Amino acid sequence: MRIAFGTDERTPLTDAVVRDLRAVGHVVLVLADGAAWPEVGAAVGEAVGTGAASVGVVCCTTGTGVSIAANKVPGVRAALCTDAATAVGARRWNDANVLAFGLRLTTEPVAAEMMEAFLTTTFDDSERDAVGRVDAIGVAPPSRPGR
Repeated sequence: MRIAFGTDERTPLTDAVVRDLRAVGHVVLVLADGAAWPEVGAAVGEAVGTGAASVGVVCCTTGTGVSIAANKVPGVRAALCTDAATAVGARRWNDANVLAFGLRLTTEPVAAEMMEAFLTTTFDDSERDAVGRVDAIGVAPPSRPGR
């Protein structure tokens, strides 16, 4: 599988994730290694949204920023996950194609469990209607009082 990977900070954890993915035969496209989190999310999102990669993985301190940025790209469904069960749900029920996680609290064993769960879980087609309803939600930014 072709996996787009991006992080705003290279760490032993990010090195382990890339190494482990390659060790089991995945082609890992390392994009935006060390770039600012908006660019990381956008670069990985573009790779997934255009089909250059099947799925993506994005990381920043909390995982929140990169997931928000990736979700701006059409066709991307990025999910911020903290454990394997959440990664399974993101794929099974939400049809997520980008896994986001935070570097601050994620350990190597938890990252490995999340990656395996995310990559081996398939979408439950009975959720297609719900996913379609999410896709139908307008993309205009919400009004922001005080701005």
